[in-house]
Amino acid sequence: MSEASEEQLLPAALLPQDGGRGEGGEEAAEGGGGAAAAGVLEPPPPSALSPVAEEPAGDTRKKIDVLLKAVGDTPIMKTKKWTVERTRTIQGLIDFIKKFLKLVASEQLFIYVNQSFAPSPDQEVGTLYECFGSDGKLVLHYCKSQAWG
Repeated sequence: MSEASEEQLLPAALLPQDGGRGEGGEEAAEGGGGAAAAGVLEPPPPSALSPVAEEPAGDTRKKIDVLLKAVGDTPIMKTKKWTVERTRTIQGLIDFIKKFLKLVASEQLFIYVNQSFAPSPDQEVGTLYECFGSDGKLVLHYCKSQAWG
């Protein structure tokens, strides 16, 4: 499937950070610099280009970088880094991962923060980022069986 059609299938709230090539994609491996190798997909909004408007501080952005890591025998997502809206819930993220990995709806999927606890399904990603985010991103682990906590 082409990259353009892959992006059309993804919800607007969840966009890959590396052009769908995984972390060592073809462009990065070939030494191709530029925005694609750096993981920037979206051009800055018009308001960010205005000399009057400034980009909001890191914690007040509307979207968050989320790094998803597989645990145990759970299938690995080729694209690990995603941009997620702050208001997206953990349940919404679980539903997206299940759909992306083509898991059966009845299969369980667990999300863990800091390899220690599972946040509640109605918890917003933005709140987790404010409390547990580091280096400008939130690292979440996902698995099909209980691993921690």
